[in-house]
Amino acid sequence: KPTAAVPHKGGERIKPGSIEYNLLAEWIASGAPGPRADDPRITGIEIVPPVVTLAPGGQQQLIVLAHFSDGRVQDVTRWAKYTAADTSVATVDDTGKVKVAGRGEAPIVAWYLSRLTTATIAVPLGACDPALFASAPRRNFIDDLVFQKLKSLNLPPSPRSSDGEFLRRAYLDTIGVLPTADEARAFLADNSPDKRDRLIESLLNRPEFVDYWAYRWSDLLLVSSRSLRPAGMRAYYAWVRQQVADNTPWDQFARRVVTATGSTLENGAANFYLLHDDPSKSAETVSVAFLGMSVNCAKCHNHPLEKWTNSQYYAFANLFSRVRTKNAPGDGNFVIFAAAEGELIQPLTGKPQPPEPLDGKAIAFDDPTDRRVHAADWLVSRDNPYFTRAVVNRVWANYLGVGLVESVDDMRKTNPASNEALIAALSTYLADQKFDLKSLMRLILQSETYQRSSQPAGANSADKRFYSHYYTKRLMAEVALDALSQVTAVPTQFKDYPLGTRAVQLPDSNVDSYFLKAFGRPDRTITCACERTEQPSVAQTLHIANGDTINPKLQAKGSRVEQWAAANTPDEKIVEELYLSALSRYPTDDEKKRLLAALGEQKDQNRREVIEDLYWGVLSSNSFLFNH
Repeated sequence: KPTAAVPHKGGERIKPGSIEYNLLAEWIASGAPGPRADDPRITGIEIVPPVVTLAPGGQQQLIVLAHFSDGRVQDVTRWAKYTAADTSVATVDDTGKVKVAGRGEAPIVAWYLSRLTTATIAVPLGACDPALFASAPRRNFIDDLVFQKLKSLNLPPSPRSSDGEFLRRAYLDTIGVLPTADEARAFLADNSPDKRDRLIESLLNRPEFVDYWAYRWSDLLLVSSRSLRPAGMRAYYAWVRQQVADNTPWDQFARRVVTATGSTLENGAANFYLLHDDPSKSAETVSVAFLGMSVNCAKCHNHPLEKWTNSQYYAFANLFSRVRTKNAPGDGNFVIFAAAEGELIQPLTGKPQPPEPLDGKAIAFDDPTDRRVHAADWLVSRDNPYFTRAVVNRVWANYLGVGLVESVDDMRKTNPASNEALIAALSTYLADQKFDLKSLMRLILQSETYQRSSQPAGANSADKRFYSHYYTKRLMAEVALDALSQVTAVPTQFKDYPLGTRAVQLPDSNVDSYFLKAFGRPDRTITCACERTEQPSVAQTLHIANGDTINPKLQAKGSRVEQWAAANTPDEKIVEELYLSALSRYPTDDEKKRLLAALGEQKDQNRREVIEDLYWGVLSSNSFLFNH
């Protein structure tokens, strides 16, 4: 079939007389012998050159070398498989020859036998004044490593953000709420050089910080009454929230989830094992939530272009094979415990695999200790190359809009980071800080990289990966709804929750809200960032224009609009307060002039309706609905 000697839908794959053909023919002729126990085993591969800078239209032949256990090094360029991660920058053919297709940076992945490696192809964006990088301000090593990357690509950095930009951005990214008009006014009037640092410190210690990050981690751990009894759901959320309030180090957070035992009402983390009631589910969610990668494909077969094998999958899942559940008094109350026996059978072999973490050390079948403790020890170890990178990438993506590895749940070797040196340095930093996430957040918030303007500068307008400017992003559904409630002074009523409960304070994703659904709230049925969407849609546009969220809030009794109209507040004050509360800045002279003129032209109309129109115009704008 592969020579097309007989009909084959795949076409000709091997030419008669080729090296491949002769190798197979000779092997078959010698009886197709299997591998011997003393055969050399592959230990790794390298690609040469690992990093190369090319000009537009340039080409580069890559060489792949395989290293074997007997010390032999073999050129396997002919046998390796190649893929280009970004074909808009560079393509690669079956022989390993790279051709430039555009400007930017593109990883090229090479695969041989069970090993993967990558080369980086950089195509600078043309000339850029080196003085831009020499004179640009730097706060910490984040800026050093980002500038290093920008300089290699001739990407100019945007200037520093305005105070109003930074204020609104830091509030939304850190605590999920807008600054009030008074908070914005005070910050903008403050001329002290350390005011941004003081703001950062205050945000990290505000109660809203707990609300926001408890919500984000509840997304990750699937806290929802769709799958749990209400009492169990509340206990699970209360546990997550308490960890955030206590600033529990991330390694301890993960360990407590993985090794959770006892009553699901008394130890909320134990609900994780009600949601994942078989070893495979447990292993798959642990790998996505805490390692940022999926091992699901290996459940059925060895994927030719992925690292994990079917045997590794079942060895990892077997670490969770002895988790048991029994009923306890009370609605939603169960007891999670570790049994003394039980194995997960690998379907392809009909036998269990020795319980073993991914790339870790196996434990004996008859080891009486809770296997999950062994799994947790491996998971949170500094020697684990995946654990720290995964949470660093999640936190970075929250603040910068785009993960160093994108998407955040796809941290396979075939999907390398846009700045490997930076994610490695951040991972080391977090481990050195004993996994204190606030330390990582502080470092990011203080960096000039985070504080850069969202306005593109020259050639960096097309940059979406290297952080030459802050990437504008739509507000998270819950944050957007809370912002609308805050600016209009009309809280959203959620069924079975007290009036005044904000969307990011909801413990449950199973709460009816058309706005949250339309704007991408996840259902929390699978651990995947893909469940939440920030993509615009026609439904969102129509809802903003004439749905039952903005307009009813503007028309509600006691709303900010009614207050301004009843007090006969001057137009200039209304415009200023609206801009400060919604956009965290004063209107420009031109904006003020045009708005006051428009308001003046409508003096004969119902004053409340005029103010409603003004509010609707701002609250439906991209300036309000996006973080920038």
